[in-house]
Amino acid sequence: MKFNNHSKHKYFYQRSTLFNMEQAISYERIPTLIYADSDAASRAVAHEIAGIIRQRSNEGKLAVLGLATGSSPKKVYAELIRMHREEGLSFQNVVTFNLDEYYPMQPDSVQSYVRFMREQLFDHIDIPSGNWHLPDGTLPLEKLAEFCKDYEAQIERYGGLDFQLLGIGRNGHIGFNEPGSLVNSRTRLMTLDLTTQIDAAGDFGGLAKVSKKAITMGVQKIMEAKRVVLLAWGEHKATNVARAVEGSVSSDVPASYLQLHENASFVIDTAAASQLTRMRTPWMVDSVNWDRAMIKKAVIHLALTVNKPVLKLTNADYNENGLSDLLALYGQAYDINIEVFNYLQHSITGWPGGKPNADDSNRPERAYPAKKKVIIFSPHPDDDIISMGGTFQRLHDQGHDVHVAYQTSGNIAVADDEALRFAEFVVDFNERFEANNAKANRIYREAAKFLKAKKDSEIDTPEVRYIKGLIRRGEAKNTCRYVGIKKENIHFLDMPFYETGTIQKNPIGEKDVEIVMNLIDEVQPHQIYAAGDLADPHGTHKVCLDAIIQAVQKLKHREYMNSCWIWLYKGAWQEWDIDQIEMAVPMSPDQVLKKRYGIFKHQSQKDGVPFQGSDAREFWQRAEDRNSNTAKLYNKLGLAEYEAMEAFVRWKI
Repeated sequence: MKFNNHSKHKYFYQRSTLFNMEQAISYERIPTLIYADSDAASRAVAHEIAGIIRQRSNEGKLAVLGLATGSSPKKVYAELIRMHREEGLSFQNVVTFNLDEYYPMQPDSVQSYVRFMREQLFDHIDIPSGNWHLPDGTLPLEKLAEFCKDYEAQIERYGGLDFQLLGIGRNGHIGFNEPGSLVNSRTRLMTLDLTTQIDAAGDFGGLAKVSKKAITMGVQKIMEAKRVVLLAWGEHKATNVARAVEGSVSSDVPASYLQLHENASFVIDTAAASQLTRMRTPWMVDSVNWDRAMIKKAVIHLALTVNKPVLKLTNADYNENGLSDLLALYGQAYDINIEVFNYLQHSITGWPGGKPNADDSNRPERAYPAKKKVIIFSPHPDDDIISMGGTFQRLHDQGHDVHVAYQTSGNIAVADDEALRFAEFVVDFNERFEANNAKANRIYREAAKFLKAKKDSEIDTPEVRYIKGLIRRGEAKNTCRYVGIKKENIHFLDMPFYETGTIQKNPIGEKDVEIVMNLIDEVQPHQIYAAGDLADPHGTHKVCLDAIIQAVQKLKHREYMNSCWIWLYKGAWQEWDIDQIEMAVPMSPDQVLKKRYGIFKHQSQKDGVPFQGSDAREFWQRAEDRNSNTAKLYNKLGLAEYEAMEAFVRWKI
């Protein structure tokens, strides 16, 4: 194996990418294709796989594919299924080997990768039943070593892998080759890194239930594949994508071993690419168009790099940090500094709904109408208060007609013991007062019975999901009551895509979009607030945003939509980069405390929730730290000092 010579590689889907690969050659050590979204990227990869299958079929040979699980390849598999159904793509000549499986694991378990592959691909195509292979999670421990050796031998008997599909873990793993895995590692049983266990906690119903071990194909066998494609979607993958692509080859980031492969590529979306040099500081890679957004991005980056307020930057700072081209356009640092300082200053407002009777030419929101109709879309029943609780409160206090739309029930984020406590309370209450409601008693009794005997592999029953949904709904009502929102302005949309009972959701459907459209059409808002948090590791925020965007696109010809502005907030996982922020709403210490108490209304989400992620802090702590850090950045750049700030980016129809 040897390092790539990038200039020698040709890519049939290069034309679909947003950026020229050669631009980043001095920083990127592996070919990296960036697409506008995961849909386009997945289609390109699926078509490459289909091309291999057809080519091998024409040669009278088998196509041997290495497959991955998780959220990243799902759209690739969906496109392959479509091609099979609509274009006659046959899998009769295909043999597959999956990367990994939890251990121990029964094949029919909800968390099993056997079940995942059947549901996502195998049951929908014509692959012969004996042609797909996965590690066996049911074997006794003493037989695993022999199985792993034979697994690799089977691959060799087929002539090796023609194509290997990969994802990347948040700690940089490929397969379940965790940090520390060596480049010559073989198929084996691995103890899972804590980060990996935390990421899987949602699938298992809590960290304590997650399998601590897994069988994984080794790095060496992956590296022996003739072609390797690694997929990555979303901001939460961006840091390790950058480490793998631009950093040195290291066992700390097993995905970095792909730099040594002669025919490997990363295929990623713009969110996963956000930490690459060509995205973060594109002026360091090539000439750029110095528009307002790029100037703001460059000067803020410069100020934070040299640790100076914007107005103190000098000509030497620009020249010594790769911004001589920008300086040449303006002549003096002073002129650029003033312009960027004004950009930042004009983004700050204590009037998120617009300030009446004020000059709004340099304000982020319009002054009129003075009293606006507002819809705050909240993907889960707590995103409104966690992500924009201060702005939420201020919009109400300043007299706007605020509606809140909870897009999903959020039921899978309620712990089983919380639901059991709730169910037993209702049963005991009804028995104490001899309530004559047989149906209600049946629902709660059946739910309590199921929860007491629930197995880790079981999906919640409809009765349990109903109870968990009621818990989240009650907490959301309590928050709105705390803020002062009228009962009739609280909307529970219960979008159908969410109601699968598992972390894996259905694709967005027409009914989901229609529900959002109907609410927008009913309220006819001047402002819409929506979650633009693409770092959400479980994807619900992205689907909810897609539904809003599709709804708005269908409604954009309505007259009221001409005066509707859409503001995007971030969630519990990450904040907007400061150069992107178009509206920053400052908060006093008292407002920060009031927001905290609003978050506390969501008691089921306070301690030990299934989707806490790798961050041990509770949601209120994350929110306060994020808002505080935003204020500190503004202050560091030379703006006034505030206790905290909530940030928004405007999405234009």
